[in-house]
Amino acid sequence: MNRSYEIAWARVAENDLKEIIDYIAIDSPANALKIFQKIKKKASSLYTMPERCRIVPELKDQGILQYRELIVPPWRIIFRIAEIKIYVLSVLDSRQNIEDILLRRLIK
Repeated sequence: MNRSYEIAWARVAENDLKEIIDYIAIDSPANALKIFQKIKKKASSLYTMPERCRIVPELKDQGILQYRELIVPPWRIIFRIAEIKIYVLSVLDSRQNIEDILLRRLIK
């Protein structure tokens, strides 16, 4: 039987998502709503089998293996699995330098 996980969003991930949606809403509020729903739905799917997602390659290269990602093109949902919880930590645009952003956030 598959284990079910509770999903918790970190404040920084909520802010990432808000910034993405606010930016898109400038040109198209309807499209912003669709993208918001798509990202939230994909993140909600992590409640089962989050291990199916790959380890973040930029962090894996640095020997950091506890962070995984779920792709919702062009965004990457970065999360960590901890016992019975999934912590959504960031929602980032894959066209940015992800390694720098993540390392800067992890050091804080």
